[in-house]
Amino acid sequence: MRDYFRNMSLTNPMGDLTITDPQAMRALAHPVRLAALTHLQRHGPATATQLSPHVGATPSVVSWHLRHLATFGLVMDAGPDEAPAGGRQRYWKAASRGFTTRLADDDDSQTARRLLSGQMEEAARQQVEKWWAETEPDLDHTWRRLSGLSNTGVRLTADEFDELQNAIDELIGAYVRRADADIPADARRVRILRQYLPEAQS
Repeated sequence: MRDYFRNMSLTNPMGDLTITDPQAMRALAHPVRLAALTHLQRHGPATATQLSPHVGATPSVVSWHLRHLATFGLVMDAGPDEAPAGGRQRYWKAASRGFTTRLADDDDSQTARRLLSGQMEEAARQQVEKWWAETEPDLDHTWRRLSGLSNTGVRLTADEFDELQNAIDELIGAYVRRADADIPADARRVRILRQYLPEAQS
C-alpha cells in the first residue's frame, strides 16, 4: 500500500485528524460510515462498489454515506495519482490515516462523543473476536507470546494522565509515521487498542 498520508500536516503524533464538531461525531457514529472510513484509512482509495462488501451495504447506500462524511471533511475525492487511470468510477480516500476526538464542555459534545465511542467499541469488540477466531490460532509462538490483553490500574493526577497519554502517542506515532522504505521486510500490521478509564474518586 502506498503511503497516502505522507504529505499531510500531522495534527498529533499519530497523524490523526482531530474531530471537535459534535455533528461530525454523530455522522461517524454509524456502522456503515465508520466501517467505510476505517477501510479507506487502512487500504487506501476505493470506490463505493469496492467498499460495499466490506461494510455490509449496497454501493448506492455506501455512496450516500461517503458523501455525508465528505461534508465534514472526513473523506474526499482521490487525486489522479491515487486512483487507477481511466474509468469513470469515483474513488474516495480518507482525509487522514486516523482520527481522534476532542471533547468540549457542553452536553451536546459529550452526548455525541458517547454515541461515537459506543460504535467504536462495538467495532473493536467484533475485531477482537475475529482476531481470536481467525488469526491467533495461526500465529507462531513469538507473535502469540507478544499479543493479547493487558489491564493495569495506576494512580495519576489529571496532568500526569495527560502526560502519559501523550508519551504513549509519541512512542507509537514514530512507528505509524515511518516511511514505507524504512519498515523491515518481516514487519506485520499490529492493531493496538487502547482505552483510558478514570475511575470514580474514592
